[in-house]
Formats: sequence, C-alpha cells, structure tokens
Amino acid sequence: MVGTNSLRVSLARWSIAVALLLACSSFGGPAVAATCKVAVAANFIAPAREIAALYQQRSGDTVLLSFGASGQFYAQIAHGAPYDAFLSADADRPVQAEKAGLAVAGTRFTYAVGKLALWSRDPALVDDDGTVLANGSFAHLAIADPKLAPYGAAAIETLHKMGLLDDLKAKLVTGASIAQAYQFVKTGNAELGFVAVSQLYGVKTGSTWVVPDWMHPPIDQQAVLLIPGADNAAAKGFLAFLKSSAAQAIIQKYGYGLD
Repeated sequence: MVGTNSLRVSLARWSIAVALLLACSSFGGPAVAATCKVAVAANFIAPAREIAALYQQRSGDTVLLSFGASGQFYAQIAHGAPYDAFLSADADRPVQAEKAGLAVAGTRFTYAVGKLALWSRDPALVDDDGTVLANGSFAHLAIADPKLAPYGAAAIETLHKMGLLDDLKAKLVTGASIAQAYQFVKTGNAELGFVAVSQLYGVKTGSTWVVPDWMHPPIDQQAVLLIPGADNAAAKGFLAFLKSSAAQAIIQKYGYGLD
C-alpha cells in the first residue's frame, strides 16, 4: 500500500504543478501567437511582405498574405472568402464592404496614397512629360483592368485627360492586376505601360514618367478589418502596426504618400 506520507507528497506535487499551469495561463504567462489571412492589392506586394515580416518578428503572430486585384478580392470576400483583413488599392471597395456588412464598422483607414507611373524598359522611350503617348511610337501599352484595379482606372483617366484614350484603345494590353501589367512591360510583351511607382523600387533600368496627381482621382488605398477577423488578435494587431512609424517608413520608402 502507498504510505500516508508518500500520498501527501504526491498531492503536494500535484498541487504545485496545477498552480504552475494556472500561472502560465494568467497575465504573467507568454502570449499565444495568432494567425491571420490578409488580402492585399497587387501594387503593395513588396512593402506588405516587408511590413508583415517585421510585424511577425515583433509580435510572434503569423500573417498569411494573398495578392491580387482589389476588385477580384472584393468579389471573393462577398462570396464568403475567409480573409481577416483587406488592404485594397482604393477606398471604394472597403466602403462597400462596410455598407454590405462584410467589414467591421469603424476599422477602415487609408494606409497609403498610391502614385501612377508610365514605364518602359527602354531608357530612351519614355520622356519627362509623357508625350511618347501622343507620338504613338509603340505597338502595345500595358494597363491593369480598370474594372478590377484602381491603378488601371487611374491610367484610363490619365489617357482621357490627355485626349488620347480613343487613339490608343487598339494598343492597350490589359492585365488582370497591376502586377500583371508590370510583367507585360518587364517581359517585353508591351513596350511601355502604366504601373505603380512602388513597383519600380530598386529598378535601375528603363525610363519613367511619374503621372501628376491631378491627372487622375487620388489613389487612396484603404485597409479594413473584415467580419471573419473581428476577434482575430493577429489581424487587429497587423492593421494597428500599419499605422506605426516603422510601417509608415517602409510605405514611404516604396514611393507612396501618407494620408
């Protein structure tokens, strides 16, 4: 039989073990890491990866990033795609998400102001004021789908302001996203194209015209917490981190403006 003293020792050890477990699960214990899924506009690929890596390093959370056209993401979200947060390339779709009950009210904010550029791999093709568009000395002009991508809509508005939209329609090569429009130019399938200034970070070849802001509506890129992420600590933490000075420094480094 087990002696009384041995039983008392066993009970005492069990009590200590329970106490330690409770202590670890209390406020003094380590935080439990969380995971979130974030839909990110294709123009923001590089900065999003850099910001997410820094956030993960500091928080221990995991941020799973998906990239694509804002319009495509909105359609997916409306059909129940389980994203926790949405970083759109415009303000319209986050506003629509709020109105449709797809996003948490009061969480929407502008995380970056985008800038549009006309770019070519040919260092002599694009001039300082975009007159190459009027000269028409090219066969293909790449843009993102204006129905899905705000940068594509900005490109169309720019051509309209320049009075060149009708003349250049036959030369337009349309990508599903701004990332695909950039690839068209990078691979030589189009001699030039409208891309995001951020995509040219670190690009040392070619020629560029940064389109003046007045030639198209502001590209206010807004983020919003989606309903699936309402109680997700990682999603809320990542969106809060987007507003931090560390994240804003990265955003500006890639050529974006801040609200």
